[in-house]
Amino acid sequence: MMTLTSDAVGEDGIFDPRYTCDMDNSSPELRWENFPERTAGFAVVAEDLDAPRGVFTHWVIYNIPRDVHHLPAGIPPQDTLPNGIKQGLNSFGKLGYAGPCPPPADPAHRYIFSIYALSQLPTLSSRLSQQELRQAIMPYIIGSAQLSGKYYRRIQRAG
Repeated sequence: MMTLTSDAVGEDGIFDPRYTCDMDNSSPELRWENFPERTAGFAVVAEDLDAPRGVFTHWVIYNIPRDVHHLPAGIPPQDTLPNGIKQGLNSFGKLGYAGPCPPPADPAHRYIFSIYALSQLPTLSSRLSQQELRQAIMPYIIGSAQLSGKYYRRIQRAG
C-alpha cells in the first residue's frame, strides 16, 4: 500500500508551525514509498478541508518523475524546478506553497496532502489550479496516499 510521510505532522497529528504562516511558511519535506510498479510519475495536492469558504488549496506540485521519492523542505515558488517538476497555483492565486493559516479564532483545521501515482505523465503547463490538475491526471491515477494533520492558531493576547 502506498504511503506518504513527513516530519511536518507530529505523532499527535498536529501540523508543525514551521510550515505555516506563523513561522517560515516553507513547504514541508515529503516522502513516499510502496507505489505501483508501473508508476511513471507523481502529483501532490495539499488542501485545508475546513476553510471558511470551502476546501482551500495550499499547494499543487506535479510532473514529479518516477525516480523521485522525496521532496525536500523549502521548495521555492518557481514555475518549473531544475528536474522538470512543475508547480501550480494555490487558492491565493499564487505560485507554489502557502502554509496553513486558519483564522485565529477558528478551531483546528484539517490539512490533507494527497499524492497520486500516475501511469503516465501527461504534458501539462505550469501554474495549473488543483481542479485543472485533477481533471488532467484523473485517467492516469493508479495509486494514491494521504497524509493529514491539524493546525490552529493561538490567539495572541495583549500583555
